[in-house]
Amino acid sequence: MKWYSTEGRSPSVSLRQAVLKGLAPDRGLYMPERIPVLPESFFRELPEMDFVSIGCTVAAAFFGEDVPKEELDRIVGETLSFDCPAVPVEKDIWSLELFHGPTLAFKDVGARFMARLLGWFTEGESRTVDVLVATSGDTGSAVANGFLGVPGTRVHVLYPKGRVSPIQECQFTTFGQNITALEIDGSFDDCQALVKKAFLDPDLQAVLTLTSANSINVARFLPQSFYYFYGYAQLARQGEADRLVVCVPSGNFGNICAALVARRMGLPVVRFIAANNSNDVFFQYLQDGIYRSRPSIRTLANAMDVGDPSNFARILDLYGYDWNRIRADVSGCVVDDAAIVETIADCFQRTGYLLDPHGACGYRALKEGLRPGETGLFCETAHPAKFRETVEAATGQPVTAPKRLLAFLSGKKSVISLPADFAAFKSYLLGRV
Repeated sequence: MKWYSTEGRSPSVSLRQAVLKGLAPDRGLYMPERIPVLPESFFRELPEMDFVSIGCTVAAAFFGEDVPKEELDRIVGETLSFDCPAVPVEKDIWSLELFHGPTLAFKDVGARFMARLLGWFTEGESRTVDVLVATSGDTGSAVANGFLGVPGTRVHVLYPKGRVSPIQECQFTTFGQNITALEIDGSFDDCQALVKKAFLDPDLQAVLTLTSANSINVARFLPQSFYYFYGYAQLARQGEADRLVVCVPSGNFGNICAALVARRMGLPVVRFIAANNSNDVFFQYLQDGIYRSRPSIRTLANAMDVGDPSNFARILDLYGYDWNRIRADVSGCVVDDAAIVETIADCFQRTGYLLDPHGACGYRALKEGLRPGETGLFCETAHPAKFRETVEAATGQPVTAPKRLLAFLSGKKSVISLPADFAAFKSYLLGRV
């Protein structure tokens, strides 16, 4: 299968080129030349299938022409070595818990898949691939964990100084080996801009093989569709999948874009809700059809602190730039910090279910937007213990952190501090040659 740029000014490329390049030369994001529709037999069998079998089927639709079945099945099996259970919270509302992976965040799925696919593409080559990743919190830890020790790779994690939780910071600054953490004096959008500029710089392109592990990379964002099929399968087993509405806490929009692709493949979802925090660029777009990027602001749901979401370009492309078609499938909701705290407290008090700040945005959006006869499934994207201070302040109860999360806190932190300046970042990368 070929992969084209959303900007339409660069030639289509192979899967290998799309994964290695990350970003197209015309600054566009790669999309598959076609989105396969899965057969009816798959959906009949779906409720009885396990997570890995579902993932293998979906992965084959996009990557099966380029990766041998045996290798692709291995990559999917190693990626999905943990569960993503759908848990009932209250009547008609379920949580898709995506935090059971090694770094306790939903991004483990995409990061682990990409690391293994890239490793297969570059196996036996002498050159080193430099993986650039901007993070507003959980992406950095998931990518660092997924690529740790992968031969022939060096990972550079750019994160905004003072804008990630202490536990999140420990998760990607303590690995060492082939992982380097770069503390940028700016916002996530500044970090993302540095990464994008690096791909277009001829001096860097001449001496480095660069790729991105952000959701701009097709190998990062598409595997996230696996768990939407799996979530539907779990609800179908319980007879709860009719008129399903899926709500996705949204920052850089890779996660909801993967959900929209799953629907295009045939997943029977009635509609989607994109839950924003106070960085409500997409919500405002839904109101009047005008996209206005702006500097991000800091919130309690920091992984969603994005003022210029990259994957918005993919959503536009998926819907042929038709605002009305987008609004027909996706609605929006804004949940500010006060509402996040209130929602965590209220949900815990009434149901006993503990939300993290991002899941609180998804749950709140469902509570406000679910219609009679619909069933809601929201993404609980990170373990509440990663945001212990916020969650404990909201509930008045201690949060127990899993042992694997506490283990990160005992590591030795190592960072390189840089200004939000491309010349400084370029100098750093050239110094790695």
